[in-house]
Amino acid sequence: MALSDVAIRKAKPAAKPQKLADGGGLYLLVNPTGSKLWRWKYRVTGREKLLALGAYPTISLTSAREACTEARRLLAQGIDPGDAKKRAKQAHIESNTTAVTFKQVAEQWMARQDVAEVTANKSRWILQSFLYPDLGDRPIAEIEPRELLETLRKIEDGGKLETAKRARVKAGQVFRFAVLEGLANSDPTASLRGALKAPKVKHHASITDPTQVGELLRAIDGFTGQFVTQCALKLAPLVFVRPGELRQAQWPEFDLDGAIWRIPATRMKMKAAHLVPLSDQAVAILRELYAMTGQGDFVFPGLRSASRPMSENTVNAALRRLGYSSDEMTGHGFRSMAATRLNELGWNPDAIERQLAHAESNKVREAYTHAAQYLDERKRMMQAWADYLDGLRVRENVVAFKDRNRA
Repeated sequence: MALSDVAIRKAKPAAKPQKLADGGGLYLLVNPTGSKLWRWKYRVTGREKLLALGAYPTISLTSAREACTEARRLLAQGIDPGDAKKRAKQAHIESNTTAVTFKQVAEQWMARQDVAEVTANKSRWILQSFLYPDLGDRPIAEIEPRELLETLRKIEDGGKLETAKRARVKAGQVFRFAVLEGLANSDPTASLRGALKAPKVKHHASITDPTQVGELLRAIDGFTGQFVTQCALKLAPLVFVRPGELRQAQWPEFDLDGAIWRIPATRMKMKAAHLVPLSDQAVAILRELYAMTGQGDFVFPGLRSASRPMSENTVNAALRRLGYSSDEMTGHGFRSMAATRLNELGWNPDAIERQLAHAESNKVREAYTHAAQYLDERKRMMQAWADYLDGLRVRENVVAFKDRNRA
């Protein structure tokens, strides 16, 4: 029975791929992911082959049938439709890539990325500093694995093993974009796996020993730099969000009366909205800070301009000023501090992970539904955590802490 547009629209994904036949070898493949792909099954010299005709609804039922009719016409002339499609694609690439350089494609790729400003700046730095000098003006379709490897090994020879690894990843993203746009045949980074030296895994430095945590908190209380910077240092262990999420915090995101911070998906690493319950101590810090910065958007404005957030180096620089080296403590280390201690103190690992915003959101659901998982438990946990830190600050011998609302 032939397909209809209504039947196609109503087709729902199942646990396994489904084939909805239209007749004459043409069918719609409905994948578990929800994608719907047109395929035509045919034979050449007795061998069964498949021709991809595109995805629905970009390719409508009528267009798929027309493409199938054209493929049958070629087959009747002794021409393999699959081979004809490959030759046409190659001809298109050759006619359109002569002047298309790696830099031009990379800039197109960058323009389409929906990432945080810090991430975009890091990508641009890698491209401009390490890939453009050698590859920027080269036609992207002509770059072979060996040429790319030579560029990456220059970075490696300079002792920048992690940067070389990141440059390979970034180049791969650009090449795969070029392939999808019909500007290159392949991604040469696929041939380079294992060709570079593996950098040593380096975790963000963090203090997790209770006694040392107390010493750090007392040092922060004695900080003599900018008041806004001190508030960021005080708030960091209480909310343990990522450094970029903290420094770019905006006042409209906060409900101090309701003791909740709603971080929109656009500012989160995983692009999923996040809720941060605020302890009494965190609210007190924010209310005091509001008197100074509440007239603007940013909770932690930059020193030179209130229209921009504080620099990404501010918190780390403040920690250095307090005498903590980069091997001892970092702004990101407040997350490890909280995760380590909360797990050791017996809190629900799932609630901890959700508070760390490690879990990905189901984009189909309402924005804050996923963010609210374990919210009641997280509220209790965040208040108990703040009370625990107060105990460490005043040198109490706190081995474990109880939730003030637990029986």
